[in-house]
Amino acid sequence: MEEKEKTGRAKAYFRELLDIRGDMMGYEEIDAMMLENTAIHGSNMWILMLAIFIASIGLNVNSTAVIIGAMLISPLMSGILTLGYSLAVKDLALMRRSLASFGTQVAISLIASTLYFLLTPLQEPTAEMIARTSPTIWDVLIALFGGIAGMIGNTRQKKGNVIPGVAIATALMPPLCTAGYGLATLQPRFLLGAFYLFAINTLFIALSAALVTVLLRVPAHREISPRRQKKINRIIVSITVITVIPSILIGGMTVYNSVMDSNIERYLKSEFVFSDTQLVQSSTDKMEKKISVSLVGQPVSQEAIAMLQKELANYGLEGYTLHVTQNSVSADPENSDRVTIALQENAISALQEKLEEKERELDAANRQLEEMRSSPDPADKLQALSAAAPRIFTKLETCSVGYMSDSEGEFILLTASASEPMSAGEIETLENWLRTETGLDRVTVYID
Repeated sequence: MEEKEKTGRAKAYFRELLDIRGDMMGYEEIDAMMLENTAIHGSNMWILMLAIFIASIGLNVNSTAVIIGAMLISPLMSGILTLGYSLAVKDLALMRRSLASFGTQVAISLIASTLYFLLTPLQEPTAEMIARTSPTIWDVLIALFGGIAGMIGNTRQKKGNVIPGVAIATALMPPLCTAGYGLATLQPRFLLGAFYLFAINTLFIALSAALVTVLLRVPAHREISPRRQKKINRIIVSITVITVIPSILIGGMTVYNSVMDSNIERYLKSEFVFSDTQLVQSSTDKMEKKISVSLVGQPVSQEAIAMLQKELANYGLEGYTLHVTQNSVSADPENSDRVTIALQENAISALQEKLEEKERELDAANRQLEEMRSSPDPADKLQALSAAAPRIFTKLETCSVGYMSDSEGEFILLTASASEPMSAGEIETLENWLRTETGLDRVTVYID
């Protein structure tokens, strides 16, 4: 009996915890709000046009912050939620009104963005624009989950900041502006790709709103025969499937390219390691499944190249072929210059990697020192100093730091071994560092 009561309390707790209807507005209030969303006011249209111009400028200058600001201003989201709501409550009149107002908003947005991109002197596509031309299945999921969150938040008695967050996540405004760029510059790729992303967002936000409306048990505004309802359901499913299929294909291609790029990078870093030969350039043609590499230094034998070809399968690169170009350092002057430039670029890249590694080590040392400063235990501070010193002063190999005292008082002592002699300036820098970290003026350093 006691176990049943505990189970009942647990069920009641989770039922209340996950209750989507607990703090919702009344049905009449929701109806009034959705009807209000279909009204086209002069102020809304001006706000929409200004948001479009702001988003277009943000896309044009590749500014994410400006684009986010435009998405917060845009009133597009409410109309899409009303579309889904009207579908769920079977209100054809409300659906016509919402389609008319939303269609007007879309037309104004396209006209405004096209006008901007016809006038702006900056005509090159930016990374922000290009990112809106290849929607994937992940964009579908974002629109779906965002629409659910938006509809739940919009039907609460106490409004939160859900709608602005959904507007940013689903990004309705930038695809419309990018489509306007495609119209202005006569580039079908930008027009069709961006408008497809906008269509995905619109459809799945609307479907999410319809789903939430059903879960909230909002009463239908009219009765529809089962036969007609089945027909409507088939149409919705067909439109959804047709809309999703390209995004799945694009998403699959994106995943494939990412995996192949990772496999190729692992293959080149692991297999092309020679003592007297260096890989200076590589390229990949995924359509023809061909990897091309350029080597300089001692020629690599055909047997070694054949082994490299066989190793492709071990990196998930079955079907790929390897094309190797070898250049001797003693080649003609023009080729020698090209090889020299490639070697210098590789050396710069290697130095950059080493610099980044040292920066990471320095950051770790700084974090350790910050922990040391906040630690009340002197032993911890000394241990942290002993570990940090070789990272900051790279000539030091082993290091020990301790507090000492004599007739003049307490001082800090550092003993260490060094890989090479340290100059007087370096030792002075080390001493100043110890004074700063310990707060003691007297410092003694012994370097072996």
